[in-house]
Amino acid sequence: MISEKINNIINEQINLEFYSGYLYLSMSAHLKEIGLFGFASWMRLQAKEEVEHGLKLLDYLIERNSFVTLKQIKTPEFEFNGVLSIFNHIYEHEKNITDCVMKIAKVAEDECDRTTLSFIDWFINEQIEEEQNIKNIIKRLELFGDEKTSLFLMDNELGKRD
Repeated sequence: MISEKINNIINEQINLEFYSGYLYLSMSAHLKEIGLFGFASWMRLQAKEEVEHGLKLLDYLIERNSFVTLKQIKTPEFEFNGVLSIFNHIYEHEKNITDCVMKIAKVAEDECDRTTLSFIDWFINEQIEEEQNIKNIIKRLELFGDEKTSLFLMDNELGKRD
């Protein structure tokens, strides 16, 4: 069994991962409503990935004979002001998630829980990749501005994500 401190912080992270899924789903729905089906598809796949992260954390607690405490997931609140605004919001959100994952690693270090530390390394690497992917999309959106042809091409490209 893991410590109560680690149990609590991982349960908080489960909630954050499921919230991330809600956030991406809300953005996916908005993008689909305005006709950006590729961006919408990208967001929907990202939502699925975030839920899988939450489930991975949940399974870890169970495997360590610890307790899962699912809490209410807050409603994502975000005003949609264009694609660049959406991705900037996501980038800030993912940086916050990275900070939270780093806090889990710190608590695991403080508690001398090498198993949790090893487990959470996967999430650290995943967060680095997610932040970079989003930052790359932001750079391209900033470069192209509101140029509709470029937005159309990006929409097609992001729609090809598996």
